[in-house]
Amino acid sequence: MKGSERPLSEAYDVALLDLDGVVYIGHKPVANAAESLAKARAAGQRLAFVTNNASRTPSAVAGLLADVGVPASADDVVTSAQAAARYVAERVPAGSKVLVVGGMGLRHALYAQGLRPVSHASERPAAVVQGYAPGIEYGLIAEGSRAVSQGALFVGSNGDRTLPGGDGPPFPGNGSLLQVIRSATGREPVVTGKPERPLHQESILRTGARRPLVVGDRLDTDIEGAHNGGADSLLVFTGVTDPATLLAAEPEHRPTYLAADLGGLLVPHPEVVRDGEDRRCGGWTARAGDTVELTGSGDPYDGLRALAAAVWDAERPVAPEGFAAPLERLGLAGR
Repeated sequence: MKGSERPLSEAYDVALLDLDGVVYIGHKPVANAAESLAKARAAGQRLAFVTNNASRTPSAVAGLLADVGVPASADDVVTSAQAAARYVAERVPAGSKVLVVGGMGLRHALYAQGLRPVSHASERPAAVVQGYAPGIEYGLIAEGSRAVSQGALFVGSNGDRTLPGGDGPPFPGNGSLLQVIRSATGREPVVTGKPERPLHQESILRTGARRPLVVGDRLDTDIEGAHNGGADSLLVFTGVTDPATLLAAEPEHRPTYLAADLGGLLVPHPEVVRDGEDRRCGGWTARAGDTVELTGSGDPYDGLRALAAAVWDAERPVAPEGFAAPLERLGLAGR
């Protein structure tokens, strides 16, 4: 992790924000999100909303953002469908037919790239693009499988295996659905959504960001996507990742900054100081050896920064049970 003497809203020109778990959950706003984003905008930071969801058009996403108190236009939204459409357009002749195994978000994105969405393998499409859509039919998946077997380029908008299930277990996501065509044809799809680079590159192209900051709640999509794109990242704890999962993260899943919520855009972030085996941040000192020790007081997220640095720098991997007492002391256990 890094420190920043300036608020992140001043240090980075564009925030590339994940949506579900960061700005809203389902159709409900995340606490403090709208207010924090308004203040970040007022400080001069541009906002882009980057989603792996290929089923909604950018206009529909902008409408959902407005419903949770975050004004946005379609131009502020970047989707995995747009990344998939650009990827295909760069590899097939202009005006080519593309079989769509998905919804209107994919169709609109393909039209915008000058491609012709179709629904039948008999039309000999140059590519098949698959993205999650509610109510997707077996017959459409079968047509996609036939076209891939005939040699069509096979592209998936994203590889998320699950979708949030509201108050219940998660639902199968596009990554799970991709396995049907993959299993039937033996062909691997090219995936364009997070954490792969095409969606990050699409975000940079559309925003013109020179110093982007990726903001998300998932280590294996948002944070790994930032790592793959060579960008700094902010992890917020309003979604799926908890502090214990952060501490156990592999190097490609480790964020540059962390914060409780999007209020983390509005403040400086203290640097972690390394002193021998000690890692200090704010009023906290952490050390990871045979046991994990944490002493001090102050902002619990400063303590988490020190703790993360100690665990990640340790000579030997630290078992998750070693995190329990320090996180309990910080009041972050089970969050």
